[in-house]
Amino acid sequence: MSIYNCQFWNSRANFKIKIMTKEELLERTKKFALRVMNLTNVLPEKNRGRLVGNQLFRSGTSVAANYRAACRARSTAEFISKLCIVEEEVDESAFWMEMIIESGMIKKDLVEPLLKEARELLAIFIASKKTARKNNEDRK
Repeated sequence: MSIYNCQFWNSRANFKIKIMTKEELLERTKKFALRVMNLTNVLPEKNRGRLVGNQLFRSGTSVAANYRAACRARSTAEFISKLCIVEEEVDESAFWMEMIIESGMIKKDLVEPLLKEARELLAIFIASKKTARKNNEDRK
């Protein structure tokens, strides 16, 4: 049994996320971080573009770095704690992307695919955290 795998069904949204291995999710979060880096690179050079870009850069790259740290956790409690950080960082990344869209810095259709990925990652990490907590409680 792996606490890194997650699968859930959301009847309201009518979608299913396939079970991902730890390695697949490590790669997916790294690709997310690279895409965030590319997005921040094309933001306007004006003050607000730099400020928002710096915030997004930090949170977006932190998703991959902190998930990598979670995978090296020494206990289930440490794993869950680090997943909470990943969840916060991916949610913050989504926030900054929404701000980019709503402020008109970049056209929505250029940011939307990355925002969609952020929301999918958020759902995965929320489900993973719930699964890890349940598995930890079942062991007690």
